[in-house]
Amino acid sequence: MKVAVKTLDNSAAGEIDLATLPVFRDHLTRLADSNAGTTVYVDLDGVTVLDDTGLGMLLGATGRARHRGGDLVVVCTTPSLLERFALTGLDRAVSVTNGPVAN
Repeated sequence: MKVAVKTLDNSAAGEIDLATLPVFRDHLTRLADSNAGTTVYVDLDGVTVLDDTGLGMLLGATGRARHRGGDLVVVCTTPSLLERFALTGLDRAVSVTNGPVAN
């Protein structure tokens, strides 16, 4: 399965792994670069697999956004992903919310 990144609502779906990482990385980089000084929300509720490379990309994109005066917030209600974020400590380095994002 390929990752499907929707530019309009900043959501991702499917598997984010080594095979799909270039698309995910490019999208996160564009979001951070084109939204300097603002908070970017990335909805991962459609993601079924998120491997270590995907976690690394989220960390890198968060650092990039913060360096530009903004932030990156992960929106996720998927229990398995939330557990992975807690186990890896991602939820201590990146803001994670399970609530809806107001536009």
